[in-house]
Amino acid sequence: MLKSALGVFFSLLVIVHAPIAQAKEPNTSGAKKTVVKKTAVKKTAANKTTKTASKKTVTARKSSAQASKTSSKSAKRGASKQQQNTSLNSDEKLVKKTVVVRGKKKVIYQRVAKQVVPIVPPVMTAGDIAGLSMTRDSLALASNVALVMDQSSSEVLFEKNANVTLPIASITKLMTGLVVVEAQQDMNEILEVTDEDIDREKNSSSRLRVGSQLSRANMLHIALMSSENRAASALGRHYPGGIRAFVAAMNAKAKSLGMTGTHYVDSTGLSSNNVASARDLAKLVMAAYHHPILCQYSTDTKYVVEPGGRALQYANSNRLVANPDWEIGIQKTGYISEAGRCLVMQTNINGRPIVMIFLDSKGKFSRLADATRIRKWLETMEPQNVARKQRRVES
Repeated sequence: MLKSALGVFFSLLVIVHAPIAQAKEPNTSGAKKTVVKKTAVKKTAANKTTKTASKKTVTARKSSAQASKTSSKSAKRGASKQQQNTSLNSDEKLVKKTVVVRGKKKVIYQRVAKQVVPIVPPVMTAGDIAGLSMTRDSLALASNVALVMDQSSSEVLFEKNANVTLPIASITKLMTGLVVVEAQQDMNEILEVTDEDIDREKNSSSRLRVGSQLSRANMLHIALMSSENRAASALGRHYPGGIRAFVAAMNAKAKSLGMTGTHYVDSTGLSSNNVASARDLAKLVMAAYHHPILCQYSTDTKYVVEPGGRALQYANSNRLVANPDWEIGIQKTGYISEAGRCLVMQTNINGRPIVMIFLDSKGKFSRLADATRIRKWLETMEPQNVARKQRRVES
């Protein structure tokens, strides 16, 4: 009995503990599953991290590869440019060009020879060669030669190298006009420009074409006013006996006026062999001043001619004639490289007739500036001259 009771008791204990064990077993398996899940999540995250890292590594490798390619290309371009630059000499330069090769644009660099600009030394005038530029004067004139004279008394008021014979350029045309007028040729006769009138001395241009026809008066007008070379040449050719006879007449007239240092070889002044001194030119100005037609033609500001039916307007080569502050009776300008800038004229200053000569002036407008300096100087000197005359009368 006792054994059977103990057996029943143990059987009950087994039955009681069995559910507890069964209840505990699911908890253990759940923990295991949780651990497995956590481990799986960790492995997935690790895998993702690894994949991301691997992708970044691949991207980095690609970027570095591309950077290395770019740098290598830049290095090659730089090396090629450097190689091209190093092979250049002082007479070459690189020119960047875009060309199309197989439908694609491509930038290339070509070596091109630099344009060589010749260095032209300044042309020395005859006055510079003679050392006249070393001469200083009280008015600091830009002209190497100057002469200012009272037309009425022939008194020299100012001079600078006035006796030196120099090329006179188109001042020559004043003698051309004097010879034409005194020869009393028909001023209405029509003269034609030919190949003989083309300047082969200086190769200067002209608005008068070969075949242009103008009256002798119009040819003289634009020759004096605007220094038209072909007009002056035509005037000389249409002189009785031709250009040689005309030049001979020019030299004969100079001799009769006492122009001892003067010599002419043409009617235009393009040759540097047309020479005179400032004192000689003062005599020419005073002789030409007695012919009203020369005064009018040389001082007109503008004039229109119609060679061949087409109108051409000429302007005076001396800007002072258009200045109302100046009263100019006769004038002529001139320029060639050997002569420099030249100007001769007769003007009235405070009612006093004055002859001015400027040769071998430096600068396009320097001769006009010199004339203005002389005028101001004479205007300041005029009160002193009046005081001197009064003292002479009183004494």
